[in-house]
Amino acid sequence: MNENIIQVPDKSGISKIMREIAGDLLRQQTISLVIGWEKGILPNKSAPAFITQSQDAEKLIFDEYCYHNLTKYLLQRKGSGLKTAIFVKGCDSRSLVGLIQDNQIAREDICIIGISCPGLMEERNIVIPAKKCEICYTSVPVEYDFLIDCPETKTANDEPGGSYAHRELPRVENMTLDQRNIYWQKMFENCIRCYACRNTCPVCSCKECCFDQANPTWLGKGNSTSDNGFYHLVRAMHVAGRCVGCGECERVCPMNLPVMLLNNKLSLSIEELFDEPPASLSLDVTATLNHFKPDDPEEFM
Repeated sequence: MNENIIQVPDKSGISKIMREIAGDLLRQQTISLVIGWEKGILPNKSAPAFITQSQDAEKLIFDEYCYHNLTKYLLQRKGSGLKTAIFVKGCDSRSLVGLIQDNQIAREDICIIGISCPGLMEERNIVIPAKKCEICYTSVPVEYDFLIDCPETKTANDEPGGSYAHRELPRVENMTLDQRNIYWQKMFENCIRCYACRNTCPVCSCKECCFDQANPTWLGKGNSTSDNGFYHLVRAMHVAGRCVGCGECERVCPMNLPVMLLNNKLSLSIEELFDEPPASLSLDVTATLNHFKPDDPEEFM
């Protein structure tokens, strides 16, 4: 890791440093594309920005609405032979580590510009603190070439899963079996299976998803509760041990379904069962389900 750390006095200075770094990299032709954020049309929205000209670096901003995890866009650059610079927050950087460990992107093909995150807001009828910040393990990026460090950095949660997990998971787990069945059936009934959660998830990186295959066919074309449940449960198992809690799946859901709850439950269970740290905190630590230890628990055998 390159210890190129730029200190800013407060979070209002982050955008200025972002523009300077991006502009310099593009002028030096070190990279061909910068992926960051720009201000959206609405006041409570910021949007992904794709900068190829140094003069356009002035569009880049960082504010409390830069909640998009941009790492999924790197998959579209795979095999292009062109180097990309990308801005990442703490949770985003863990997604990046996961993609590198899964051989989806090469570390040498990207320039990582980390931002110590002061915490985010999201708009759900009203503007509230972003739910994903409640399950944040690290507000400081775990992998970077440049780091914009801010004294207003949000303090990451000390407890595994943060307050969201400790508030929401027990509520569901303390339900009776019938109540829990009704709870999840209601979720699956309301799902329109638009696949937005899959399409935005950086961990869902397969070139062809099993649910898009025609032969064999895993899901019916119609929208049924049973097929919807199958989809969500299989997807949750596919991202188990690699989900970093970036919250993109739940953020983009047009039906406001508690998608993060499934993923968070599996993440906590895997950490507890295998006595391992959360996923993708370091390039040197392989994801739990990507390796085998002789003393792994085998009660299910």
